Amino acid sequence: MPSVLGRDHLNRALLGRQLLLERHAMSAYDAVEHLVGLQAQEPLEPYVGLWSRLHDFQPHELVELLESRRAVRTSLMRRTLHLVTARDALRLRPVHQQMLESRMLGTLRRRLPGVDLAELARAGRPLFEDEARTLSEAGRELVERWPGVTARDLGDALSSLVPLVQLPPRGIWGQTGPARNTTIESWLGEKLASPVPSADSLVLRYLAAYGPAASADVRAWSGLSGLPDAIARLRPSLRTFRDERGRELLDIPDGHLPAPDVPAPPRFLPAFDNAVLAFHDRTRIIDDAHRGLSVGGARFVLVNGRVAATWMVVSDGNSAALRITHLTTLGRDEKDAVASEGKLLLELLARDAATRTLAFVGS
Repeated sequence: MPSVLGRDHLNRALLGRQLLLERHAMSAYDAVEHLVGLQAQEPLEPYVGLWSRLHDFQPHELVELLESRRAVRTSLMRRTLHLVTARDALRLRPVHQQMLESRMLGTLRRRLPGVDLAELARAGRPLFEDEARTLSEAGRELVERWPGVTARDLGDALSSLVPLVQLPPRGIWGQTGPARNTTIESWLGEKLASPVPSADSLVLRYLAAYGPAASADVRAWSGLSGLPDAIARLRPSLRTFRDERGRELLDIPDGHLPAPDVPAPPRFLPAFDNAVLAFHDRTRIIDDAHRGLSVGGARFVLVNGRVAATWMVVSDGNSAALRITHLTTLGRDEKDAVASEGKLLLELLARDAATRTLAFVGS
């Protein structure tokens, strides 16, 4: 086992643990839990994320999880919406609560003059428990209590102060609906984990799904700042490597490390996929020159394991076109492989279209 892991070695480790080297015969529930959730502020993006990872994935499988309340959409890592299992919502929300409030204040502090956050939480929670509401609807119920503060800002603050889930039909394949919320405990009929679990398990799960990784990567993925103590407790049981920059990389003892030359088939990633976002140093999968594209919600195509293009589907009546825009030069064989995968994606996203086309744009 090498003590220094190069970029290609880290790339294949990431793809293997992210279920992207080959499609896996596991349930959508097990995949969501293994990945510690899928980022989901764009409601339907997780369907593509699971389709790219699982054998014969069909949207109805995730729909059933959401409608049966075995999976939910809630704010967690980095104060972003994630689709997680119900079990993870109950045990992870308390771990992230302090971070969520801190990040909310970093954005809204100046826009909440005179607002006592504990009082806002006490006033806001019953609104969501009584009736599913959008954040703005809840904010409008409270604006008279805090003159000069907008309903939007009150609602935004409540999304971090009160543990909420977004309810179906939001996030349901083939449907649309407003982002109505209720509390996690009301929706699931269970209490949040208490006392607050330590971050130890979260670190181990991150390494299992994303490692080997530096402590800065764990922090960038989770948004949590109180990780040194957890890492110190875990360190005796972890194995360590170095990357080519000399950074220490942490890993679980039995973490799979595929050979750096294992073939990596093309994969289409949804917007904000954590395979790209879950690191401080993302060079194992995307060039620094393209890093900023992920902030705008670009959907990436992996070629030989790395971000090589972006993609989008444009629909017009009965036709649908998949447009693939190069970020790097692709050879003929690579284009053929991407096109084959792209045609399968079109069957998922535009199965009712009378005509489906695919086009490469750029170099």
